[in-house]
Amino acid sequence: MNNTLFQLGYITIYKYSVCILIGIISAIIVIIINNKRYNINKDDLSDIIFYTLLLGIVGARIYYVIFNLDYYLKNPQEIIMISNGGLAIHGGLLLGLITIIYLTKKRNIELFNLLDIISPSIILAQSIGRWGNYFNQEAYGSIVTKSFLKSLHIPNFIIENMKIEGAYHHPCFLYESILCLIGFIILEVLFHKKLKSGTIFSTYLIYYGIIRFFIESLRTDSLIFFGLKQAQLISIIFIIFGIIILIKINKKEKE
Repeated sequence: MNNTLFQLGYITIYKYSVCILIGIISAIIVIIINNKRYNINKDDLSDIIFYTLLLGIVGARIYYVIFNLDYYLKNPQEIIMISNGGLAIHGGLLLGLITIIYLTKKRNIELFNLLDIISPSIILAQSIGRWGNYFNQEAYGSIVTKSFLKSLHIPNFIIENMKIEGAYHHPCFLYESILCLIGFIILEVLFHKKLKSGTIFSTYLIYYGIIRFFIESLRTDSLIFFGLKQAQLISIIFIIFGIIILIKINKKEKE
């Protein structure tokens, strides 16, 4: 599949990049809407969004490069070529979270309030961004039959694009995109129920940790850490931290 959307002289616009951009714009809209609950200062919120997005993308790229270091040491010129793919969401979440912790402390903003505001936006951006993997023909799973894919009632254009090197594969990008969209709806419903601060963020950690763990078991292009799929290890950590946060929130409420 051709990943180029269009070309203007020396400037090439890639479908992968457009998917990421649409995901970012959608996330910002959700953040602005959700901020009506806590009414965080607009200037502070704008700064946090800007730096978190910037450093989140940097973190996602660094994380991917580190786990593919042998390749990038041989091809250093490709390190900055993110239009070809290679953004690891866990790296983006990690550096993004560090950025948020620093800025909320500096601006005297309640950390969990902000994390609750942005959690639905993150999973929505993930849902949209996964379609960039479709256009790049990446993040696919193990080999399956065409009849199996048809039994899932997947559109034919997706089925045919999952034929890679002569075989059909699980469209893991689609599985995750749909489940992230469902997760977005769940988080938004919970957010507007005005639950205890931190509940939405912890629910995001648990929900995304669970779905990513199982989807990763199907993938064939996973980043490996000491012989194990690092995304599954991180997913387990997400789930554990999410549960710990929920327990602490409820314990604090009782006290």
